[in-house]
Amino acid sequence: MANQPEMSSNKNVWIIILVASLGYFVDIYDLIIFSIVRVKSFEEIGVSPADMRSEGEFVLNMQMGGLLIGGVIWGIIGDKFGRLKVLFGSILLYSLANISNGFVHDVMTYGIIRFIAGIGLAGELGAGITLVSESMHKSKRGYGTMLVATVGVLGAVLGYFISEQYDWRTAYFVGGGMGLLLLLMRVGALESGLFKTAEEKTVVKGKFSMLFTDKRRFKRYLYCLCIGLPIWFVVGVLVTQAPEIGKALHAPVVLSAGKGVLFTYLGISLGDLLAGLLAQVLKSRKKVVLLCQIIILVSSSWYLLSDGLSETKFIWLSFFMGLGIGYWATFVTISAEQFGTNLRATVATTAPNFVRGALIPSTMLYGVLVNHWGIITAAFMMIFLLSGIAIYALTQLEESFDKDLNYLEEE
Repeated sequence: MANQPEMSSNKNVWIIILVASLGYFVDIYDLIIFSIVRVKSFEEIGVSPADMRSEGEFVLNMQMGGLLIGGVIWGIIGDKFGRLKVLFGSILLYSLANISNGFVHDVMTYGIIRFIAGIGLAGELGAGITLVSESMHKSKRGYGTMLVATVGVLGAVLGYFISEQYDWRTAYFVGGGMGLLLLLMRVGALESGLFKTAEEKTVVKGKFSMLFTDKRRFKRYLYCLCIGLPIWFVVGVLVTQAPEIGKALHAPVVLSAGKGVLFTYLGISLGDLLAGLLAQVLKSRKKVVLLCQIIILVSSSWYLLSDGLSETKFIWLSFFMGLGIGYWATFVTISAEQFGTNLRATVATTAPNFVRGALIPSTMLYGVLVNHWGIITAAFMMIFLLSGIAIYALTQLEESFDKDLNYLEEE
């Protein structure tokens, strides 16, 4: 394996980390803003209470569809034409879409614009992580990706407070405006040296089908996806369905999913920071992800066994579950490190979006289990199943902490 080509200057590295971090901050804000303002926005555009759930699922699924399609599109662009083009192209698209969302007056238009926003939102994290990983020394790149995620997930916190203080249309305008302002920072950011080196070689770049044509490569990709499965189940089911789970646990008050999500994201932010630091100390990302699985199982079990759960205890448990799933950046970094430069952006961009999309079959299976076993037992079964799959997948991947990324995938 050849030595890594020229590393980016310290100034350029910091510009890349800053842009990627703030880009992910706006990305997360825009990603969850619909879930936060759904009820307020639907009430204003005339959706009846009886249709709130079905129309909400329609709009959310449109956004998810955009994320899945966008992940593939941006990943291919990133490997063929450069990581920076994806970073700024995705920010521009989701910013304009979110500003447009502030003007909607019907559900169909709402859904179409969220689909476009989803395509934009799909590209930023993977491109940012890839660019940071390729621009820093192999022994220190974990610090860079850690900062991207730690700053980024705080966008969810801002989304919560903006929605509490301002009209839902203003919340969308704020998200779009932040993205457009961020584009002004692009001056001075340089492309990854590894990409520029690969660009000069006559090798196939960004060919998505290459992930499936080689058995070993496909299994590597599948295992990367599997280690992220528990993350969105915790957020999308265990915390989001807090009112229903709280009722089954005989909670004295109706638990607030909004507060739960807020404190879960605070936990994720701290978790991403601690996961990054611990990986540098242990010189292992796999050990950190394993520890996170243990925290997920312990905190989720504590939550699901808390009969008479109080709101205060729920908030703290949401925070602890957030700590457990705070390996999001580590998961994306591992995925990026497992593949060569000509497929790295494709993997780093599709992996997080496919894992988000995996929440759909997970919730379908969860729904079947709820009908047979009840909500608490079903939640137990799902979280142990998903973490079990993640732990097995983790054992099948090589440690990539100090892996030299200067290599290519052969077709």
